[in-house]
Amino acid sequence: MMNSVEGETKVSKPTCSTVVPVYNAAETLSLLVERLGNVLAGIFKSYEVILVDDSSLDNSWALIERLVEKYPWVVGIHLMRNYGQHNALLCGIRQARYDVIVTLDDDLQDPPEEIPLLLAELEKGYDVVYGVPQKGQHGLWRDLASRVAKLVLQNTMGIRMAQEVSAFRAFRTEVRKGFEQYTAPLVMIDVLLSWCTSRFSAVKVRHDQRTHGGSNYTFRKLVSHTLNMVTGFSTLPLRFASLLGFFFTLFGAGVLAYVVGRYFLQGSIPGFPFLASIIAIFSGVQLLTLGIFGEYMARLYDRIMGRPTYVIEKVYESRNR
Repeated sequence: MMNSVEGETKVSKPTCSTVVPVYNAAETLSLLVERLGNVLAGIFKSYEVILVDDSSLDNSWALIERLVEKYPWVVGIHLMRNYGQHNALLCGIRQARYDVIVTLDDDLQDPPEEIPLLLAELEKGYDVVYGVPQKGQHGLWRDLASRVAKLVLQNTMGIRMAQEVSAFRAFRTEVRKGFEQYTAPLVMIDVLLSWCTSRFSAVKVRHDQRTHGGSNYTFRKLVSHTLNMVTGFSTLPLRFASLLGFFFTLFGAGVLAYVVGRYFLQGSIPGFPFLASIIAIFSGVQLLTLGIFGEYMARLYDRIMGRPTYVIEKVYESRNR
């Protein structure tokens, strides 16, 4: 940010809100906050670290309260129940007060010391910058499911950079204007970010091994996450159902032509096995398309029910803030 004073040009430091969704992270939180403080103090004029406790089962909230007392720039938010990582992130993003928002996980796999790399890329004129691991630390099945999820996300977001998304991101706070009225219970932060801008970029960052606990994103959860994403933020399955119906309409017309042609040429038509197989194919297609419609109806039902995106039970911040 450039300011001109009496013919002189000076550079003012930006301000930053760092948002961390917290779930069962009592073993890593203290070190994470300490390292964030060391990094942010050297970069930003003003900064805050927002820890959103997604109703952890361990003593994470008690630790957050102690961290707020120790560091005046830490803000603790406790949610009424477990809403999910992206919902907790949305909560923290909406509470952010400063120019730039940085998000990262609570497991220390994304080193806070890599934040300057994201900011340097952001200064080139981008609105959103992702920190892409130089080398992932996940298993084969997790990597496979993650790759499929990113392919779906690329179609949903409509941008090439979707293949580079990660939980370690920096973006300009003004981008959240694109989803400030969003109230649905299903949240995908990266899709919401794409509603306001197409200026995305990514940089390679170090990715450390997990030292405590295990990932909350299992193969099954990633598959569910992908299904929620494609039916909650894309019409691709509906288009697929339409194309499938069109294809099998042509297929049915071809079968009819075959039956009629055989009748006139040979005086007979195929027997029961042929008819049964055709009925089974068409019944399967109908059930598939009904299932796709059902997924969308379920999303509509969730929205009509008015389920909240999240509910804040308590916001805890220092009196010296």
